[in-house]
Amino acid sequence: MAQELTQIQEQRLTQEQQQRLNAQQVMVMHLLQMPIAELEQNVQTEMDENPALEGDYENVNGNDNVNDNGNGNDSEEDERRDELDEVLNRMDSDDRMETSDYERANNRDPDADQEEKIFGNVESFYDRLHDQVHEHSLTERQEMIMEYLIGNLDGDGLLRKELVQLSDEIAVHEYIDVSEDEIEKVLTILQSFDPAGVGAQSLQQCLLIQIFRKKPTPLTKLMHRVIDECYEDFTRKRWDRICQKLDISERTGEEVLAEIRKLNPRPGASLSETVGRNMQQVTPDFTVDSDEEGNLTFALTRGKVPDLRVSRDFKEMIEAYRQNPASMTRRDKEALVYAQQKVSRAQMYIEAVSQRQRTMRLTMKALLKRQKAYFLSGDDSDIKPMILKDVAEDTGLNMTTVSRVCNSKYVDTPWGIIPLRSLFSQRFDTGDGEEVSTREVKSALRELIEGEPAGKPLSDIKLAAEMKKRGYPIARRTVAKYREQMGIPTSALRK
Repeated sequence: MAQELTQIQEQRLTQEQQQRLNAQQVMVMHLLQMPIAELEQNVQTEMDENPALEGDYENVNGNDNVNDNGNGNDSEEDERRDELDEVLNRMDSDDRMETSDYERANNRDPDADQEEKIFGNVESFYDRLHDQVHEHSLTERQEMIMEYLIGNLDGDGLLRKELVQLSDEIAVHEYIDVSEDEIEKVLTILQSFDPAGVGAQSLQQCLLIQIFRKKPTPLTKLMHRVIDECYEDFTRKRWDRICQKLDISERTGEEVLAEIRKLNPRPGASLSETVGRNMQQVTPDFTVDSDEEGNLTFALTRGKVPDLRVSRDFKEMIEAYRQNPASMTRRDKEALVYAQQKVSRAQMYIEAVSQRQRTMRLTMKALLKRQKAYFLSGDDSDIKPMILKDVAEDTGLNMTTVSRVCNSKYVDTPWGIIPLRSLFSQRFDTGDGEEVSTREVKSALRELIEGEPAGKPLSDIKLAAEMKKRGYPIARRTVAKYREQMGIPTSALRK
């Protein structure tokens, strides 16, 4: 009986240890994906919530400030309301914008060019969409259709073309016959991308997609009915008539309309604007420098993260309770359990932050080694083929960990601030045993297009032939794919 009891106790002990290890791993993974600005906030939140965790700010670099755009939820809702009103005011009854309004809606922010100069490779709205393409298992044919659809989104992120028109255009410009059903299937996938509403063919569909993604509630059901059944009245702001049709009170109608106003009528413009604001707030996680002899060094940005430690008061409290266990009251025991839990959490968090820093340094060291030529020259063509698996093998980390390190992180180089993920590029075999990065191939293709004779742009077939002469034997469909990714129109539109 005693032996059986001992076995049970040992089994429980092992189970508790495994659970703690999992919690530690989860915490490390969570911290790894945070850029430095988010880590600063997380550390402060942890210290606020855990009195056993303290920080020494004496050696903290005070120059790394966290910028805040100052936009709270209320102002965001006001902006969305104003945007929706603006869109509704310039709509025709068939939900189309006039040409002048359409052109005005697509004008770029005059500060956009300045942002690009400051931060180099600024991630655009289309970059965000292209990144999401790879999250779906598309065939080569579907990927070509997807690239074409993304390239035809307007400044609001909507696709204001009929399927039959898109089918004809793809046949003319890409020399591929695709059915409307094929296009519709790919379009449905595009409409599942973020931000919600992108790829919609009308404002009505854009709003319905956003409502559909919300958690089903009586309120969201009414929102759906307003846009689906009373859309014309909605566009003309006939609130009384909507309440009568849906048989709802005026107060309920106001609540429904207030929620609808929070929807985003221009998902494309909104995301581009958000990306621009985020670019202004970027704090690089690494700084890379080189000396005259071509040696590279890097530093991990500390920001406002202090040296973390466990509170001495909590340690002394636990020790005091342990010295007199016999005299402990029930309240004392509860206080001891509380103190132990807080100290355990503080120790786990300190180790997680430390492990994050070690993993970040290990990953950056591998990136510098593989992309040394680029960091010395700043020339994109010097970026070597590199995928997550390569860095994982160099560091001994798994690919998921490397991905978390490189996602949403930036490095300050002598050539500007760039995202770490821009250092990754697929391999391309030139046919003679040499491998180059797809970035180099794109750079050569862009150079070829920019050198076209005035008024005589080369078709994708001719571009493929010229690229082959330059040592890049790529197919016509690959030319079209890279051209679309770089935002370069077809030859018919380049005249």
